[in-house]
Amino acid sequence: MRDLSKELLDWYDVHARLMPWRTPPADKGAGIRPDPYAVWLSEVMLQQTTVAAVTDYFTRFTARWPTVADLAAAEDGDVMAEWAGLGYYARARNLLKCARAVVADHGGAFPADHAALLTLPGIGPYTAAAISSIAFDLPHAVLDGNVERVMARLYDEHTPLPAAKPILMTHADALTPDARPGDYAQAVMDLGATICTPKSPACGICPWRDPCLARQRGTAPDLPRKTPKKAKPVRHGTVYVARRPDGAYLLERRPDRGLLGGMLGWPGSDWVDVSLDRPAGTPPVDAPWTEIQGEVRHTFTHFHLILTVMLSETDAEPSTGRYMTKAEFGPSDLPTVMRKAFDLTRH
Repeated sequence: MRDLSKELLDWYDVHARLMPWRTPPADKGAGIRPDPYAVWLSEVMLQQTTVAAVTDYFTRFTARWPTVADLAAAEDGDVMAEWAGLGYYARARNLLKCARAVVADHGGAFPADHAALLTLPGIGPYTAAAISSIAFDLPHAVLDGNVERVMARLYDEHTPLPAAKPILMTHADALTPDARPGDYAQAVMDLGATICTPKSPACGICPWRDPCLARQRGTAPDLPRKTPKKAKPVRHGTVYVARRPDGAYLLERRPDRGLLGGMLGWPGSDWVDVSLDRPAGTPPVDAPWTEIQGEVRHTFTHFHLILTVMLSETDAEPSTGRYMTKAEFGPSDLPTVMRKAFDLTRH
């Protein structure tokens, strides 16, 4: 098994992907070590998201807040605004909590200890393993979607996910070397992302082509198997977009807890199942409202959402939220679903 790890590291030394948060193998050979802050930030951003989507966010975050201490001192609203559009907004709230815990409890330095990392807000087993291995070169196996796919194919494991996770973790742990575990973790992820892809894996150029049991048995395209997901429910509701004559918009900040917590958004109704009548909610100002043609459709992790958008041109005093000028607010400060509503009013 350890020979397989060496073969993969040899491949990685030549084919490692270049990313703004990654320290290439050659740099590590020259004594340049990974920045734990960059590793942590990138891993949190990459959860449920692609490298392409994260790169610009990571670059902006690290330009504005170069260290974990800088991030810990940031205003909550500023961080939430920079995160807007990246999704899964609980990550942004935990990002701030974690940064502040690192500063308050660990002197502004991430602990080089797997157990201590697990005590930090928002850091679970995967993120702790990634930081431990990549930032501190500790031999902890990392198991993301790419690694699960590689392990399932390498061992021709047909137990469906998520039940297969402990089995695949056992395989991943057995392959993790004591030497260069951080590079190895990134190598397996790169292998899954570039060669052992979900569809049409490039088995012919894979460094693990010969020992791969799924390739030998012709089952690679079918793995990993997954337990069928239940159909997502559909909810609907109403949002109110009020625009003042001077171009200011009426916005409110959502409660810290719950979906889109802490983000700017349009006042509106609750979101209920489509089997129930669409709730109108209470308009935030006493003014004439016009229903915008079309609707907003958006998918969250656990449900689909359909929103009706109401528009008013008014300078009436609001019952909730406040008017924000162009200097205070831009569409990019909104989460994606709220930005879709804004875009609909401009068609």
